[in-house]
Amino acid sequence: MQGFARVVLLGVLVALVAWSPVATAHGVEEGDAAFIEGNEGANIGVFLYLGAKHMVTGYDHLLFLVGVIFFLYRMKDVLLYVSMFTFGHSITLIAGVLGGIHANAYLIDAIIGLSVVYKGFDNLGGFQRLLGFQPNPKAAVFLFGLFHGFGLATKLQEFHLSPDGLVANILSFNIGVEVGQFLALGLILLFMAYWRTTRGFNRYAFLTNTALMCGGFLLVGYQLTGYFVGG
Repeated sequence: MQGFARVVLLGVLVALVAWSPVATAHGVEEGDAAFIEGNEGANIGVFLYLGAKHMVTGYDHLLFLVGVIFFLYRMKDVLLYVSMFTFGHSITLIAGVLGGIHANAYLIDAIIGLSVVYKGFDNLGGFQRLLGFQPNPKAAVFLFGLFHGFGLATKLQEFHLSPDGLVANILSFNIGVEVGQFLALGLILLFMAYWRTTRGFNRYAFLTNTALMCGGFLLVGYQLTGYFVGG
């Protein structure tokens, strides 16, 4: 099990390094971007796909979800927290695009990075041990869900979106995000269910959540660098 845990930790760190070039890009793949820019009218199927793809490849969202469910053992608790996260990011994704609410993408993504730091710190009991208080975990997940949704909205706001079919396309994108989240969460839960049956889970929980915090700080650093250097 020791070797297994090391492989998991190494995989997390390698993934973060591999993703570093895109962490400040705020972009969408070239082919997807070309389609979004040129799309006219409702195209529900493609926007469902784009939403699912964006979530499945959204490492910041996935790291946060890993932290959220790390110590949740009952399925009803998993569903409750994930539902609050889903409700939060659906609100700001739809409101951000359809309501024209804008914010700097780098700063929003920096806050998303902080959400990963928060969850790792919370899983380590840092608030109680070091600060003497415990934030409401449900309220925190919902609040950070709002920022995660706004982060998704800033990606779409980079494009000129045709008003023809816009509502249907954005709703489809949002549903696609939920589909992608469901698929990714299923894989994460399967992995966690297996890992929890091993003797090394409790031994390496501290190390894993420390790595989660480091990953979050790394994302914050990337985004703030992009903000100050790239504007």
